[in-house]
Formats: sequence, structure tokens, C-alpha cells
Amino acid sequence: MTMSLAELSKRFRIPGASLAYWHDGHLREEATGVLNLDTGVEVTPDSLFQIGSITKVWTATQLMLLAEQGEITLDAPVEGFPGVTIKHLLTHTSGIDGDFFHDTGRGDDCLARYAEDARHVARVHPPGAAHSYCNTGFSLAGRVIETVTGTVWDAALREQIIEPLGLTHTWTLPEDVLRFRAATGHLGEPGEEPSPTPRWGMMRTVGPAGLICSTAADVVRFARSFHDGALLTPASADLMVTPHVELPANPYGTHWGLGWILDTWQGRAVWSHGGNTIGQSAQLWTLPGTGTTVCVLANGGDTYGFFQAVAQELFPALCGVRPHPLPQPPGEPAPIDGRHDGVYERESARITVEGARMTYLNTSAFADLDEPMLFDLVALDDDRYLARREGTATWVGVTFATRDDGTPYQYFSLRSTPRLP
Repeated sequence: MTMSLAELSKRFRIPGASLAYWHDGHLREEATGVLNLDTGVEVTPDSLFQIGSITKVWTATQLMLLAEQGEITLDAPVEGFPGVTIKHLLTHTSGIDGDFFHDTGRGDDCLARYAEDARHVARVHPPGAAHSYCNTGFSLAGRVIETVTGTVWDAALREQIIEPLGLTHTWTLPEDVLRFRAATGHLGEPGEEPSPTPRWGMMRTVGPAGLICSTAADVVRFARSFHDGALLTPASADLMVTPHVELPANPYGTHWGLGWILDTWQGRAVWSHGGNTIGQSAQLWTLPGTGTTVCVLANGGDTYGFFQAVAQELFPALCGVRPHPLPQPPGEPAPIDGRHDGVYERESARITVEGARMTYLNTSAFADLDEPMLFDLVALDDDRYLARREGTATWVGVTFATRDDGTPYQYFSLRSTPRLP
């Protein structure tokens, strides 16, 4: 890279970061910064970070392993959720409101109790009608794994994936993570120096959706299993990276597979997934045609900009493939006529659109950690926009559409949010 990991971290106000990549048959690791600005403990390659929603690829893999054994079928219904199948959960098309962050305690029955309570969560669309990113669905997927295996999700994960791959630095529960060098998340407004979070992690019910803690190297080893056949049969691995859903507006890819996000860079297939928890973020990419897999972990700052900069530096140098450039507004934006003005609401968010301004209010169980986020909007055409949060330089896509039942909705941050009447 022309800029080092340390230089990029400083540029994007990242307290600490860890990078690992597999290329030309070798694993390379690098670390920079500190795990916690209050303690000053340095990041090392064997430090554990929260990998957030990259966990979903692991949970999807667990279900594929059970399908290989004949224990489940992907078209099987999910008990208590009429019309919803396991495949709907894995492709984020169940229609269940996706951010039901509900704490049912630390006991081994937490997912069972969560699944019961989630039956009452609202639907943002009918099953299979649209794509809307769904943490709730992956917690339910974890409960399916528990029901089939007869053990808690954390133990099933160890038995199905962690131990077979020999991953020594991958854990899910804080009492295990604290035995290692572990990162603390950092939060702050754009342009400000971040500070350590007031709480370290999320509730245990989020486990199958985003509670794995790991090293960048262990995440790379997991992703490599899709290439070397260490876990799944080739047919199962291929099914997970087959396009199942086209995405209406997404800076991360064009389609969703089973767990994986799918894209193409300069004609090369790319499988990826990212993750965000409380002040920690992670990004995984693997390019099957090049033999290159990259994972980068960070504990605060402008992590989205940081990850994009790492990709733009690293992939051309490793395999001559350049990621997509970040979207930019056109020289002459389309006029904004107010047709999409209104309030859009789901379980954990209330989004207000007023002309060229958008306000995003977090109303989830983590609302106390976030201030309202203000965005500038630029129109590409009548229904496609770009949004940029105040204080940042990164634009992301926003799409407005109407469902078959006449409900107008907004697709932003991977989620479909209906407009209130």
C-alpha cells in the first residue's frame, strides 16, 4: 500500500485497527493503534475485535451444514412466523422488522424467549416481497440451529465451525473474550476524536446476528474455507454465493446470496460482508478468482471511509483489481420536488425527509448512544438519491419506491422503511 495502515488510521481517526489478508498462498497480518484510548493498550495481530454482522455468514454456514446433513431444508417454514422460510431469513427477505434489539437475559434460554417475543414484531413487507436487512431474522436463524442441534447457538458454532477450522481466537461470550487482548469501541460525532463507549457489547440475543469476537486472521481463515472445502461441499458453498436477491440501492454490492453480499469489480466476483456493533466495525472481502481474502477490523472513527480507503490501496496492489469508486453527486443534480417528503418509520428508526434534508433518529434499545443524524440529499432522478451525513465526505444511495400494495417506502442503509400515512 502507498499509505500504511497506521497512516490511513490516523487520517480517518481510527483508534486501533487490525488487518489480515491471504494472497499467493500466504497469510499476512498487520496492526496499529490502541485497543482503548483510556488504557493505551496496543493493538496486536492476536487482538480480538467485535466482527459484528460478519457473524451472519457464519450463522448461514451453520444452517447450510445442517442442510447437508438432511436436518433441515431451506424452504422449511419458521415456526411462529407465517409465510417465512429459513431461506427468507438468510436472504433478508422475511419482512420481519429487522432491528428488534430485545434483551431476554444472559441465560441459555435467551434465544428461545426472544423467538417467542419476536412473533409480535411488525412486518415491513410481506415475506419475499422485498429486501430489508434483518438482524431479527438472524437471531431467529440461531434459534433454528438450537432447535435442530439441541444445544445453544454459541456451542453449536464451536462444534460446527470454530473447532473444525482450528480457530483459537474466536469467541462469542464476554467471559471468554476477556481472556485475550480485546478491543473497546469508540464513538464520536463526525470530525471529532472518538472516545470509549459507555458499554462494551450488545445483548446475548444478538449473538447469531453479530456477536462473534475474533482476530482478522481467524476471519480470513473462515472465509478461506469457502475456497478450500474445509467445511462445506462445493455445491453448498456455490449456493451461498449464488445471487438470490437483487439490491435496489447498495454501496456494498448488487445482490444478496445466502449470508454473503455479492458484487463484481472489473469483471471479478467479490463476496463480502461488513459489521458494526457499539463503536466497532469490521469488513471482509474475498475475490474467488484471485485467491485473495482480506479482513480489516477497527474500533471507532470513520470506519466506512477507512475500509474503502484500505480496499482502494490494497486490492490493486495485490491482484490488480480496483474496487468501485465511491458514488459522487452529478454536476447537475435532478430537481427535488418534495414528492418523497414525509416520515418513514420502523421498529428502530424514524426517518424524516424534507426536501434536500433527511433526519435519521435511532429509536432502538441503543438510542441513548446516538444523536440524531442529519443528511444532505441530492437527487439523481425522481426516485434515486444520494445522501451524505453532515461532517463526512461519503455519499451513499437512497431509493424511494412503492410496493405492490401501494405502500410508499424508502430503501436506505440496506433497510426498507414504510412511509407513515
